[in-house]
Amino acid sequence: MFGNIGGSEIFLILLVILIFFGAKKLPELAKGLGQGIREFRKAAKDVQDEVDKEVKKLDEKNDNKPIG
Repeated sequence: MFGNIGGSEIFLILLVILIFFGAKKLPELAKGLGQGIREFRKAAKDVQDEVDKEVKKLDEKNDNKPIG
């Protein structure tokens, strides 16, 4: 995803974030970002679990059909 971003680009992005938000806000910002990522991953896992469950139901339904 970030294969084209080098160390200097990351440093520049972090510097801009530091300038905009200040050093005191960075821990809050990082905490909020971490919580957001966790919630997104949990939601994505829940959706994947639902899809897997429905696919399994359909497979079982098709397996129980008589042939012919």
